[in-house]
This record gives sequence, structure tokens and C-alpha cells, in this order.
Amino acid sequence: MPTSTLRSVRNIPRYQEIVRVFVRHGFGFIFENLNTEMLRPLFGIFRKGQTQITPELIDNLASHFRLALEELGPTFVKLGQLLSTRPDLLPPRYINELSKLQDTVPPVSWTSIHHLLQEEYGEAPENLFYHIDHEPIAAASLAQVHAAILQDGERVVIKAQRPNITKIITRDLDVLSDIAERLQVTLFGKTYDLAGVADEFAFTLWNELDYRREGNNADRFRRNFAKEPTLYIPKIYWDLSTPRVLVMERISGIKIDEVDLIKEAGYDPHQLALNAAHIIIKEILDDGFFHADPHPGNLIVMPNNVIGAMDFGMVGYLNDNDRLNLIRLYTATVEIDVDSFIELIIQMGGADAEVDRVRLARDVERILNQYAGTPLKDVRVNDLMDVVQSIMFRYHLRLPSNYWLLAKTLVLMEGVGLRLDPSFDVFEVSKQYARDLTWKLLLPNRKMLQGMLRRSKDWSDLFTRFPRTTSRLLSKAESGDLFQLTIKDLNRILSELDRLVTRLAISLMLSAIIIGMAMLTPLFSNGSLVQWLILLGFVSIFVLGVWFLISLIRSKKE
Repeated sequence: MPTSTLRSVRNIPRYQEIVRVFVRHGFGFIFENLNTEMLRPLFGIFRKGQTQITPELIDNLASHFRLALEELGPTFVKLGQLLSTRPDLLPPRYINELSKLQDTVPPVSWTSIHHLLQEEYGEAPENLFYHIDHEPIAAASLAQVHAAILQDGERVVIKAQRPNITKIITRDLDVLSDIAERLQVTLFGKTYDLAGVADEFAFTLWNELDYRREGNNADRFRRNFAKEPTLYIPKIYWDLSTPRVLVMERISGIKIDEVDLIKEAGYDPHQLALNAAHIIIKEILDDGFFHADPHPGNLIVMPNNVIGAMDFGMVGYLNDNDRLNLIRLYTATVEIDVDSFIELIIQMGGADAEVDRVRLARDVERILNQYAGTPLKDVRVNDLMDVVQSIMFRYHLRLPSNYWLLAKTLVLMEGVGLRLDPSFDVFEVSKQYARDLTWKLLLPNRKMLQGMLRRSKDWSDLFTRFPRTTSRLLSKAESGDLFQLTIKDLNRILSELDRLVTRLAISLMLSAIIIGMAMLTPLFSNGSLVQWLILLGFVSIFVLGVWFLISLIRSKKE
């Protein structure tokens, strides 16, 4: 019996529960039209419990979809959070509804948590902690958090995984993988890579269940903001942390959305809005590593307008090319350059080359013109995302999930900023960062030099082998053995070959000198004679390079 069939039989009770819940919330029509030997018969069993379809229910199906996922437990809540970053799969109404998913559940008993801690530590937790509060301060679908005090008096929090959660996750991931496999033969499955979505979800969820990863994320944020006084990241106690338990410093303050309390405490809401924007934009444009869940519950206000951050399980990554593409998209949007906008979307993997570019261009141009002439301070990221999501769904555009994590992060940040300061303008805050990043990515830099050094061996091998290989080829050519062809005008060919090698060598020398001078310039104090001489040499070599390029173009035309 195939593995998938065995898995299906083993999980029949869970299939029954899933069908029952969705039928009760008005989604029986899905199973009615489903051509699978497993799920359609189950619909017949629960058909009597199907909610009557009414116009009111149709208007609220998105809300019922969210409620159904919440009812089905932690795996499906996490699935909903992933789907909220996939506007290519679901209409905007569903995306917006899924962003409201509440990951709060009743806590498990202290006895269960105590047993888990004892399993992880190999001894009673009382031997390691001076005190642990038995009542949790927070409870979510995967874990709950308890306040504690270490033997030396340090105040900490213990994030402990809910007992048996891995068994629940394993079962549900099997079910989701099986459903995705069965739906792959349907029209919907042929349009979307459902198996790929299931695999991506499983990978993300298993990573989230390893708390060492979350601890590493916190340490990375602390390193990135070591010279920034506006953000405080709690310390991780690695000697007390395991894959299922994370112990970190306990920080306290006022929730960042409690504006009245913030004002009463004497903090400056406007400065806090700027600090929050500075933190997120630095993460995105400078570090390429950002906190992807900066909702008000994870941010607190501490003395001196410092923002304390918590919960680092959900993060996003952007490489240099991603960030440069974002700036290019921003430029194309501001300049209403529709062709460049669409070309960038295709280059970023958002659409196939066969996409209906005429219709897409018309819709994109309509959106861009809608915002033409509007001051950026009057543009709301949340409103813009609603429009973009509708386009993504209509044309099945697909961008990497990190871009949508970024979009959600910006929406959350804008909401926090506007709550603190109604005049908050996220675009104004990001301008300087965008300019700095553009220069950093386009001008010669350390990464570019490292890339050249890595490729230097390839160039060295090429120049070492080139004369010997060329000599053998020419010998064969002279004897008429090269592809059994006779080479005419050999002298002219050798002359062209010599010119080619000379140009290549000069190009490499000019590049090396330009990069070398660019690296030497910052080593000398501003205004020093040596620095001015280096700059003069830099400009001279650059002009020579431009002249050399022009001469190459002219010779090619001739």
C-alpha cells in the first residue's frame, strides 16, 4: 500500500474534523465539487450539518474562513498566517481577514510545563531557577511564557513549547501535504504549485519550533543595532536554552500603542514614531534582516524613548539585489514608468514572460496615475497594499514571501507610527536610507572587491592557459587540421586577437586601479594632501577608462 494511502487512513479522524468544521462554516461547496476519493465521500457524511448558504454568509465567507482556521488549531492558524502573505492565491478580502488571526489559546497546566522543563534540563527546574511563576504571562498556539528569577536575582522569561505540539504539527502537516497532492490534479492545482506551498509551510513551521533559531535571531539583531541607542534587544541565556525552551532577559515598559500612558509617563510620541521608523527602515534597507512581526504587543517603550523588542520567531531576509529591486520599483512608481515596473516584476520572478502585458500595463498605469501628483505624506501603505493585492490575485503574480512579509511589516509600522503621531510620513523617513543604499550598492565596495578576488583565480588560469592553448589551435589551423577547415587571412586574425588581449589586459588594469584608489581614499583624513592626490588620480583613471570605452565602441562600429 502506498505511503500516502497509509498516511490518509491513519489520519481519517483528522480529515473528518477538517471537513466538519469547513462545512459548518459554509464551505461545503468546495467538497461538493472536489474529485478525490478521500474528501468528497466525507462531505456526504457531514452534509446534514452544512450551514445554509445565504447572501449574508457569502458576504462573510472570508471571516468564516479565518474562524474555521482558528477552530482547527495551531497548525491551521500558522497556515493562515502564511496564506496572508500570498495575494496570488487568495482575494484581497481573504488576505485582510487572515491578517487578523489571533494566535492566543488557553494555557496548559503548570504540571505539563514543569514536566517538559525537567525533560529538557535533565533535572528539576527548581535547581536552576530561584523562582518560576506558575501562571503564564502569555499563551500562544505553540508555546507559553512564564516569568522567572535566576539564582543570581536576574529577572527572565521562559518560553516553553506546549507539550505534544510536535505530534499535532506532524499529523497536520501530513494531512496538508496529502490534500495538496490530491488537489494538484485539479484545475486549481495545475494553476498553483500547492505542493510547493505545503513544503514551504512545513519548512517555516519546523524552523519556528526550534527556539535556538529564535535566540540566534535576537543575537543578530543585537549585533546589528550595537551602535544604535533607539532599540533594546533582551539578552539570551544560552546555558538555559534548548530547542524547546528559550530563556531571555525580562524587559518591562509601556506597550507602544498605549499613547495616553506614554504621554503621561513623559515620553515623546513623535520621537517614538521616528525611532520606530528608523529601526524598521534600517533593518530593511541597511541590514537586509528585519523583524517580520512588529505588532504593538511585541514592542514596548522604555526610558529615554528607547523601544524594546520581543519575539524574534518571524524574521525576513533581503539580499543586496532584493533591496536594489525595491528601490527600482519605488523609482518606477514615482516616475509612472509602467514598462520598467512590469519588467522588474518579471525579473523578480513575479510573473511569467507570457503574462498578458497589455492588460497588466493598463491596470498598473491606472493605479499609478491614481497616485500621480499626490504628496507622499498623503499616501498610506495600507491603502496601496489593498490595490496591489487585487492586481496580484487577478494576474496570478507571485513574489518571494519575504517581499510580502516586508509589506506586512511596513503596514504594521505605519499603523504604529500613525497612532503615535497622526502626521507620521514613512516615505519621508526612508528617503535618506534609500539614497545611501543606492550609492552603497552601485559604487565599488567591499563585497564587489571580494567577488573580484574570488574570480581572480579564474582569470589567472585563463591567462596562463591562453598562450599555450592559442598556440596549439594556431598550429592545427596552419596544418589544416582544425575542424578540417582552412583558415584564411591568418595574419589579420592574429592581429585582431592581439588587439583583443591587449584591450582585455588594459580593462583589467584600469578596473583594479579604480577599485584600489576607492579603497585607499577613506584611509586618509579628510582634506589631506595624500587624499587629494588619490582623488585626482581616481578621476584621471576614471576619465581614461571612459575614453577607452568610447574608443572600443568606435572601433566596433568601424
